[in-house]
Amino acid sequence: MTLPSLVLVGVDLAAALLLSLGLYYRRHHRRDLVVAFLGVNVGVLVVASVLGSAEVAMGLGLGIFGVLSIIRLRSSEISQREVAYYFAALAIGLVAGLPQTDPWPVTGLIVLILLVMWAADHPFLLARARHQLVRIDRAIADEDELRAELAARLGAEIASISLQELDLVDDTTLVDVRYRVAPARAVRVALDDAEAVR
Repeated sequence: MTLPSLVLVGVDLAAALLLSLGLYYRRHHRRDLVVAFLGVNVGVLVVASVLGSAEVAMGLGLGIFGVLSIIRLRSSEISQREVAYYFAALAIGLVAGLPQTDPWPVTGLIVLILLVMWAADHPFLLARARHQLVRIDRAIADEDELRAELAARLGAEIASISLQELDLVDDTTLVDVRYRVAPARAVRVALDDAEAVR
């Protein structure tokens, strides 16, 4: 390996640790996904390094790795936020693993990925927005009545609802609701989340 390649391996490992432990784990506390992010990152780094020096078509190797990654992502229920962390780990490993003559532009791209993930997943960004599945203990078929019931129960402004299940036998309603909490409540929750990270 050349010196620029070794520098990028070091940059990649530092970035992967910062992404998975410094950003993700401190905010979301899922140890299993830290292992997944680090494993995916180092795996992509190794595959990209081997493909960069071998006489194998890059598209073929990346296509195979992409298919394996998608199958793994589909076999476990994870949030869109966690998918973003997966792909950040993939991208960091990929750009650091490809052969380079100058490691600094690649280091800049890795820093850009980390900064975007830090900002996009920050507790203060869109702090008022919430999403959850709510089961109501009565069957409500009328959308306006359902909105009013959810607004009263959640104490929030309802942005959108999607009826998931209307059970007339057990007299329940399951609804996917997206809503906005009051600004003061959102700031308090965001401050609590930021404090929990420290």
